[in-house]
Amino acid sequence: MTAIYLSLGSNVDRHKHILAALDALSKLLGELKVSSVYESKSVGFDGSNFFNLVVGAETDLSIAELSENLKRIEDDNGRKRNGPKFSPRTLDIDILTYGDFVGIESGIELPRAEITKNAFVLLPLAEIAPSISHPQLQKNYRQLWADYDQDSQKLWAIDFEWQGKTISRSEVSL
Repeated sequence: MTAIYLSLGSNVDRHKHILAALDALSKLLGELKVSSVYESKSVGFDGSNFFNLVVGAETDLSIAELSENLKRIEDDNGRKRNGPKFSPRTLDIDILTYGDFVGIESGIELPRAEITKNAFVLLPLAEIAPSISHPQLQKNYRQLWADYDQDSQKLWAIDFEWQGKTISRSEVSL
């Protein structure tokens, strides 16, 4: 089994699509480690605010198989693939890390560069995997978050429930 971290985002029917993604990922991967859900402004385009979170799990799927399953979950949630890169999304699920793998596999570059570029990826990752080290940078996610320019992208935790449990509260801070 390989430890994986995935980022999830939505700015179209956000609650509905994040809940559907968590249900589908739980069915696919089993037990999930789920970060708080954060709201942030759109990055790269003018659009509605996003909900973002990070999920950790273990899998015996290959990178290609995992990616294929994630695309199917996105498609089942109305993801349109013919629009511009920076545009509204019903659901976006990205593989952030796949164990300690570094490189390109099945067209996917890992670890994903967004980890250190976007607060909405790094903060939730630091929340659920603070002592795990980035496979290339050899700094843990808590250190990377501490070093991040936290004024560059604003985000805030929101109240969010999944399967009858509170997974996120608006007063969360790291």
